[in-house]
Amino acid sequence: MANVLFFILTLVAGGALAIQAGTNSQLRMSVGDPIISSVFSFSVGLTGLLIFVSLQKNNSFPAIHSLFQITWWKWIGGLLGAFYIVVTVLVAPKIGAVSFISLTIAGQLVTSLFLDHFGLVGFNVKPITLTKIVGVICLFLGVYLITKK
Repeated sequence: MANVLFFILTLVAGGALAIQAGTNSQLRMSVGDPIISSVFSFSVGLTGLLIFVSLQKNNSFPAIHSLFQITWWKWIGGLLGAFYIVVTVLVAPKIGAVSFISLTIAGQLVTSLFLDHFGLVGFNVKPITLTKIVGVICLFLGVYLITKK
């Protein structure tokens, strides 16, 4: 039952990314600058997270000195998120939601294959198989059909 909930949450998160691409693109048009609109988008997200954390009963922040012990690459998630937001506001309005999201998913799948195969950034090793390769090829065929004019 927990897996079903995780699958549903993941589908909803994927839908949220599609909506986010549109809302952030519209924010950029209203603000006029892709970087400034991305800053505003992240600020709203940070504010939401801070409100959520303040409502939690057991929110134990780590000690400041322990933060300096964390390996540098574990901090880049925020930068990768910022990169994604900037690309979203620049590219999504030009190529459309379906093309943008399908290309995003294709990039995620290819990267994920290697992350799993080599056990990178904390993922358990799950070797690339012929079935997975065929699935990715099918996805790329779908992306081609979606983005074809």
